[in-house]
Amino acid sequence: MLQFRSNHATTVLRMAQADGKVLALGVLAGAAGISLAAVWYQSRRAVASSAGTGTYRPGLYTSSNAGSVVLQGGQAEVLDRLGALIQCVSELKEEVKALKETLPHLQDHVRDELRGRIGARKASPLNRTTPTRRKRASGVTRTEGQSSEEAESEGGYMTALTDSEEEDRKAEEPLDELTALLRRADGLHEHKGDKKKEGLSTLLEKKEKFDQECQYLWRLTRAYADAHDLAGDSLEKKKYAEKGKQIGAQAISVNPMCAESHQWYAILCGLLSDYESVQNKIKNGYLFKDHLDKAIELKPQDPLSYYLLGRWCYAVAQCTWIERKIAATLFGEPPSSTIQDALQNFLKAEELCPKYSKFNYVFLAKCYKDLGQKTQAKKMCESASAMSIVTKEDEEAQKELASLLLSL
Repeated sequence: MLQFRSNHATTVLRMAQADGKVLALGVLAGAAGISLAAVWYQSRRAVASSAGTGTYRPGLYTSSNAGSVVLQGGQAEVLDRLGALIQCVSELKEEVKALKETLPHLQDHVRDELRGRIGARKASPLNRTTPTRRKRASGVTRTEGQSSEEAESEGGYMTALTDSEEEDRKAEEPLDELTALLRRADGLHEHKGDKKKEGLSTLLEKKEKFDQECQYLWRLTRAYADAHDLAGDSLEKKKYAEKGKQIGAQAISVNPMCAESHQWYAILCGLLSDYESVQNKIKNGYLFKDHLDKAIELKPQDPLSYYLLGRWCYAVAQCTWIERKIAATLFGEPPSSTIQDALQNFLKAEELCPKYSKFNYVFLAKCYKDLGQKTQAKKMCESASAMSIVTKEDEEAQKELASLLLSL
């Protein structure tokens, strides 16, 4: 922004110098023409004053019977006007002289004036509390008595300040209650331990007020998933998973086009399947896949959805024959997927976000191992080992990595 102001001020100064020089040259040219007219007038006046010369000037003078030169009626008025014009030219010459002396210092004067205005503008508290966004029109209308230099300087000054005023306004504009709540929930989700669990209670305090806001509801679903992960008792985990799934379904009903709602609803279906019967477990598996597909359709650049879909594909590929038969009996068509499908989803997550997660590398290694590509599997294990342990999921990934390395 400072660079922009500096460049703009320099442009204003150059335009001011150019306008001043053109004005001076125009005035000098006009003065030269008037001076020629004045010389001509002086010569004619000298002729008129010498009555006895006897020189004849057709159209300008006539000779009376007394032998004196007499001016024609309209010519006397012209000569009077020329006399007044000569007086104006003399005054104009003095002004031009003063202008020529001022021009070399015009640049410094304009720069000082601009600095003074900008400084005053920044220092004023009114500028920060009630900013007025003024844009320079394509054609600047000058007020009476305003010079071209003043118009350019004022226009450039207001344009240069527009962006900074807008930034100040945004920085000081208070957040609405919902936005502030969502930001706090996002911040708590990034923490771990009790601080992360605090996100659920923070959101539940405002449930009655925002229970029809999709952005609130999918974050509440996420908070239930966090609480599930942090809970120590299986009954408590199941309670959080069931409630989270209900809130996720509500979020989808409020806005079916929200990718995050579908994504976190799928996650809660996956969590709940650990505490359900075989029939409900398979049903939740179908729901998991359907809503992940919808989340990817709505937001194809989210690596989390591809990672989760890779987990689903890998789990389905590992299903036993009896599990497939049960699924076919209950739902008509059993879910189907391959290790190659899982690998492609894990690779897509890595493509969208390199070093996405420690677990993503572990599952890449598992896929390569199952496909017989041990060299690639070892590379993925090395990449997983290089990542630090931050979350509880990272701790689980490290345990699986240790057992996986023993099998390679």
